[in-house]
Amino acid sequence: MPYFHLVFTLPHALHGLVAGHPRRIYEALFAAASATLTEFAANPRHLGGEAAFTLVLHTWKQDLGRHVHVHALVAGGALTAARKWVSPKRGFLFPVKALSRVFRGKFVAALTEQRAVGHLPTVAPEGDWQRLKAALYAHEWVVYAKEPLGGPEHVLEYLGRYTHRVAISNERIVAIDRGAVAFRVRADATTGKKRTVRLSGGEFINRFLLHVLPLGFKRIRHYGLLAPAHKTKHLALARIALNVPAPDLAVIESVETFMQRVTMIEWGACTHCGKGHFVLTGPLARVRAPWAASRGPPSA
Repeated sequence: MPYFHLVFTLPHALHGLVAGHPRRIYEALFAAASATLTEFAANPRHLGGEAAFTLVLHTWKQDLGRHVHVHALVAGGALTAARKWVSPKRGFLFPVKALSRVFRGKFVAALTEQRAVGHLPTVAPEGDWQRLKAALYAHEWVVYAKEPLGGPEHVLEYLGRYTHRVAISNERIVAIDRGAVAFRVRADATTGKKRTVRLSGGEFINRFLLHVLPLGFKRIRHYGLLAPAHKTKHLALARIALNVPAPDLAVIESVETFMQRVTMIEWGACTHCGKGHFVLTGPLARVRAPWAASRGPPSA
């Protein structure tokens, strides 16, 4: 069974709200994307059942600018109320233009509700709100359907390599000198060559901090048949419908072996010489962060 890969992106007109209310905007993004996928999967014109999908939040571009979007990994089918598995009728999962319009409608409705109860003070004045809505409806929103992933092995490989990335990794940093940071970005679409971006130290830190999530925020979430509340029961029903055996609960490989297989990196090797190996001598004692003691209300 293939897995489909879709990307739901927020327009740049929302960057101001993201800066002021990151938790609320990220929650609205998850809610709108998940409700859109759930609604399309339940529609008999498409699948007519309950989907199984995972959403992963990313907030950056290659140059560390703000680019808020969620990646959706969606199983190629759905489980109906009659406990039958239904696969897509055509060669794609859902029509992306229709997805984008429903996604936009649900997200703007969520913003309208948040504003009505006073949770978005930066757009409290009616004039500011109308200008923002006009900007949001001025262009089609982007829902991008990527090439379908393969079976479960490819999905695990994707999750292992991609979902836990931060805004920039060490290997992309080329130089740090004279108060500036130089780092590589993805190949240019026109020339096909990678380019180097150079930022002052202050600007580099400022851009990196744009992508620090609110405290305790979960950027990977599971829905439908994969929802934590009932995944054990629903996945068992899906396996019966697909006529596949129950999973073997025996551990067939160590964590180190799994990570090396999906990332192509030997995690135990010394990062300096590449030959020596780290040796576990004992666990570090847990230290409670000083701010963790005060559990006030979540930030906006």
